[in-house]
Amino acid sequence: MRILAARGFPPIAAADARLLILGSLPGQASLAAHQYYAQPQNAFWRIMGALFGAGLDIPYAERVDRLRSNRIALWDVCKSAARPGSLDSAIDLATVVPNDFAGFLRMHPRIEWVCTNGATAHRLYRRLVQPGLPLHARALPLHLLPSTSPAHASLRLEPKLQRWRLLEQLLAQ
Repeated sequence: MRILAARGFPPIAAADARLLILGSLPGQASLAAHQYYAQPQNAFWRIMGALFGAGLDIPYAERVDRLRSNRIALWDVCKSAARPGSLDSAIDLATVVPNDFAGFLRMHPRIEWVCTNGATAHRLYRRLVQPGLPLHARALPLHLLPSTSPAHASLRLEPKLQRWRLLEQLLAQ
C-alpha cells in the first residue's frame, strides 16, 4: 500500500521575525484543521500561552498574530513527506522534501535563532537543510527544545515549559 505524501503549511512569520521555531511535519489533526499544532493533547499552544499569551483560550488567528507580534516565526522542516499517521518516527525519510529555508531566511534576514520542536525536527534540519544553506545561515544558533507532542510523554508539561522559556531569554537580548 502506497502512503500519500502529506504537505506542510506556509510559514507564519512577520518580516521582522527574530526567532524561528521548527516542527517536522503537520500531523493528521493539524492537516484536517489547517492549523499548526491542532492535536488537542499537543502542548505547543499551552506553552505559547504561558510565554506569550498565545494560548488555546483565544482563536487560532489571534494566536498566530501574537507569535508574529513577538517576532516569532513558525514553520516545519518538511515541505512534504510520506507518513502513515502522525508520529514523527513514522516519517519515511526517503520521501522528505524540505522547505526552502535559503529563500525564507533571505526574506527574513533578522532571524537570529532557530529552535526545533523535538529531536526529529532537529535531526532533519541538521541533515537536510543546514548543509545547503549559505554560510551565515548555517551559523545561526540552533537550539533543540523538547517535543510538545503527546508522544513525548516522558517529560511533563511544567519541565517542558521551563525548557521552552529559552525563547523568552533569547528574545529579551
